[in-house]
Amino acid sequence: MNALILVIAFGLFAFVATAVKRVPAGQVFSVYRHGRPRGLLQPGTHFLLPVIDRVGHRIDLGGRVLRFQEPAGSHDVRGTVYWQVLEPERADPVIEQADQLIRGGAVAALREQPEVSDSDRRDLGVRLKAAMNQALRERGMMVTRVELEVA
Repeated sequence: MNALILVIAFGLFAFVATAVKRVPAGQVFSVYRHGRPRGLLQPGTHFLLPVIDRVGHRIDLGGRVLRFQEPAGSHDVRGTVYWQVLEPERADPVIEQADQLIRGGAVAALREQPEVSDSDRRDLGVRLKAAMNQALRERGMMVTRVELEVA
């Protein structure tokens, strides 16, 4: 009998422990109920329904860094893209592909540019940033800075 009470108490404790979610400052969690988006959890402590609700994505609102390398004409261009999520509700559906979207946007913008010289790489970085932001803003993300190195 005592063992049964202990098992029930442990099960109840485990059930409650899985229901409590703590969201750290600078992040939001997207919540899915039965596979459909339910909303976002802002920083703080929240209670979810175990088995019914699940955390889909943990979205960091701070800056992120993405490095890339691409041949451009007779040179190789290496770069660092600094980006962040501005609107988590719009970014949630594509957050898993964010790195590929940004890398693809940088590569596409580099291919559209004429020959890259060392002297105009800062100007090229500004043009790359503008081109990538045009596509990313509608997805709730923004490139804050692009640094390029021509090799």
